[in-house]
Amino acid sequence: MYLTSRATPPGVPERTARGGSVPATVFALGSVSLLTDVSAEMVTAFLPVYLLYTLQLGYVQFGLLDGLYNGATAILRLVGGYVADRLRRPKLVAMVGYGGSALMKLAFPLAGGSAFGIGGILAADRAGKGLRTAPRDALISLATPSNRLGHAFGVHRAMDTFGALLGPLVTFWIMSELGTGSSPVFFVSFCFAALGFIVLAAFVRDGRRSGEPLPARNPVSLRACLGLLRERRLRRATIAAGLLGLATISDAFVFVVLQSTTAVPLSALPLLPLGTALVFLLGAIPLGRVADRIGRWPVFFGGHMLLLGLYALLLTSGGGYPILFAGLALHGLFYAATDGVLMAYAGPLVPEQLRASGLAVVQTGQAVARLISSSLFGVLLANLTKGTSVLITLCVFVVALSGAAALVRGRQA
Repeated sequence: MYLTSRATPPGVPERTARGGSVPATVFALGSVSLLTDVSAEMVTAFLPVYLLYTLQLGYVQFGLLDGLYNGATAILRLVGGYVADRLRRPKLVAMVGYGGSALMKLAFPLAGGSAFGIGGILAADRAGKGLRTAPRDALISLATPSNRLGHAFGVHRAMDTFGALLGPLVTFWIMSELGTGSSPVFFVSFCFAALGFIVLAAFVRDGRRSGEPLPARNPVSLRACLGLLRERRLRRATIAAGLLGLATISDAFVFVVLQSTTAVPLSALPLLPLGTALVFLLGAIPLGRVADRIGRWPVFFGGHMLLLGLYALLLTSGGGYPILFAGLALHGLFYAATDGVLMAYAGPLVPEQLRASGLAVVQTGQAVARLISSSLFGVLLANLTKGTSVLITLCVFVVALSGAAALVRGRQA
């Protein structure tokens, strides 16, 4: 990890770290995300086994809980972005979010087998993610020259994904040694999240000298934040990303269906996120650089074409490990081409004083869409076969791709 606490004079771009290509702030925030994602992906890897096979919840309940886990951040992303811009303290808002999520890891075992209790804790845990995501991405965007945003977000997402790679491994090791009891998994998850919070507090700055007063500026108004969607390119990008999110099967369901259709052992299910994370890790930086060169929206759209290929694989029956590995490769490349690239695309569309709020608008559109998508896919699985459910989703996804292509056209930043 490369961390720094050096001050940078006001008005001077932060010095880049190692090779002059990516600011040190990106590496510091990447370290925070690495530790936090170990924690988060431990829980993500454990939830399908815990909810479907330990607690014996149905697909509808699982879909609602999984959608809550991924979509409960929606409104709070807007709150986090607005408060960060209003106070001009993105680090402070991010600390509240990271700290809240860390504490929730200790509350999971207290819910026992109650789906209602688990849902409440999942919502609180994801509320922390909602608060921190836009301020964190705003810190990256503001610290990085615009022509290197794809690379910077690629580096951050690669570090974040290295944590995602480790998380399922830690969960798998705990389950192998201690069984499927929930307490050890959630306690170790808390420890990693707490370490991430400490790194954030100690090494990430708001981009000004210690003790230096903030420059005079009119306060950011709620009206200005709400008016961001009047900007045509940002509005179209937000709608397009939301359309694609509405037809995106959640990760947990992808892994459940992939394990079932390929007929690999159930014991491999907690390890499937590891395959996605490994490909994401390898692809994030190269695809971020490609996005800086050829345009970020074409790379983002191309990532969704890879996801279409994954859905086609989910329609196959059998195939064993070759099909499993192919599916995980497509899933990981999809994330490498879309996750940070969308933020790199949206960042320059928003004024600096509204950067966190603008990124939150785009993120919220995706989060709401994926909450709806996960819930609906759970209903489909409860009433139809897996193949039919995936086929319906694939058809909707093709329509969403057409709509997104019509909304955002051509070579764009």
